[in-house]
Amino acid sequence: MAKQISQGKRWYAIHTYSGYEDNVARTLRQRVESFSMQEKIFDVLVPKETKIKIKHGKRKKVRERIFPGYVLVEMSVTDDSWYVVRNTPNVTGFIGTGVTPTALSEDEINVIQKRIGLNEPKFKIDIDSGDHVKVVDGPFKDQDGKVQDVDIEHGKVKVLITVFGRETPVELDFLQIKKL
Repeated sequence: MAKQISQGKRWYAIHTYSGYEDNVARTLRQRVESFSMQEKIFDVLVPKETKIKIKHGKRKKVRERIFPGYVLVEMSVTDDSWYVVRNTPNVTGFIGTGVTPTALSEDEINVIQKRIGLNEPKFKIDIDSGDHVKVVDGPFKDQDGKVQDVDIEHGKVKVLITVFGRETPVELDFLQIKKL
């Protein structure tokens, strides 16, 4: 970058090695302090959301990265700030064309912030419509059925179970079934 570029305070995405996002964010925050770049690099963010995973019949809240391999940086792009970010260990580059980083739009940032700020965690389960499952709890225990519908928001599934020779839809909790 031969010339001073100043586009004001904007959000940029930087590409990192997958799995090193938190490490890159921590290192970049330390570099901002040590290079006195607080007036040019304002915030470093690894977008994560809370999900509920069900393992061995137990619910567990986990924080998962929304964009694996990426870290968001709020900064004013100058030669100095670009150099500090670009030369942070495990950063492979800015998202953009050539050496000029492309800023994220306000709409993109709003969507990301909304997704991060959701209070209700989403369920994460490896069951889709059409899968065969076994009921492990409740009045239909030990019966097999076919998943008709999955409601991730509420942690429920609708399973078709044969009762008196007819397929009957039954709404069950994710904890009440296991995939066959």
